[in-house]
Amino acid sequence: MTADVVAVVLLLAVAAYACAGGTDYGAGFWDLVAGGARRGRRPRWLIDHAMAPVWEVNNVWLVFVLVIMWTGFPVLFQRLFQSMWLPLALAAVGIVLRGAGFALRKPAQRQAGRRLYGTVFAVSSLVTPFFLGVTAGGVASGRVTADADPSTHAWAHPTPVLFGLLAVATTALLGAVFLAADARRFDAPDLAGYFRRRALAALGCVAVLAVSTLAVTRDDAPHVWHGLTHGAGLGFVVAAAVGTLATGLLLARGATDAWSRVAAVVVVASAVIAWGMAQRPYLVPTTLTVSEGAGADTTLRWLGLVTLVALVLVVPAVALLYRLDTRGELESLTDADLRRGGAGDEG
Repeated sequence: MTADVVAVVLLLAVAAYACAGGTDYGAGFWDLVAGGARRGRRPRWLIDHAMAPVWEVNNVWLVFVLVIMWTGFPVLFQRLFQSMWLPLALAAVGIVLRGAGFALRKPAQRQAGRRLYGTVFAVSSLVTPFFLGVTAGGVASGRVTADADPSTHAWAHPTPVLFGLLAVATTALLGAVFLAADARRFDAPDLAGYFRRRALAALGCVAVLAVSTLAVTRDDAPHVWHGLTHGAGLGFVVAAAVGTLATGLLLARGATDAWSRVAAVVVVASAVIAWGMAQRPYLVPTTLTVSEGAGADTTLRWLGLVTLVALVLVVPAVALLYRLDTRGELESLTDADLRRGGAGDEG
């Protein structure tokens, strides 16, 4: 029973990271395809200002995922990092380079430096969610087994690759929807339309890839396919489909407000939870159940208590940060602001 509760918490943490971190990765994706220095200047200006207050805090959900996994389900953690070491290593490198590229791009004085750091940030924003999705697909297809040999490339198969592409598409959707709303906050209506059109294109890609992934899992991951087409898994698939329709209607009507953000988040969160529900009662379909992969009961009870305390401390703080950010109260000072402040002090 305790293991099942901790497994649900792990799934919710994965969903939270897919939504919060996915929005940041999506912003990097649109930075990558914004075009040259001149054509991409305004979209990159918006991305810089919109991401600056929150890009680091979204990784708190990734920390939750790692801590819960290695403490609560050490067998899964061992198998995952043994059989999926290459995509996980590439994702880890991407996370590090992405943060470094974003942090160093703004203060770079020379155009060549800004271009180099911007490229590192943007390419890493594409690579990281792809390989994280590939890893999830490897789990869903049951290839993370005790005797998995890394040389067999457990992730180079249709389901993992489609999971990776779907992860990139969903981050692009979230990034475009949130940036469209941010454009109105920064009084840039032209960019609201710019990112709204891209959100619609990303939504179409998400729908096509989701249907393709569902079709491929029928033969490549039959346990997950059965879970996605029956019971609770089917319920969340329907929720994701309804969210997709709602997002499309809102964007088609020109809405770039909070409702479009909520609808896009429902799409991604429902898809992640549907995957988790479809795997029940397995952590790795047909080879490792939740009870088999769980740690000792005492460890799980303490993990549950510590997680509860952490959520009580972290969730209100993160919610306050998101609220202040969406209300525009965390914008950094410009050079003109600093000069005005200096003149006032001297007076």
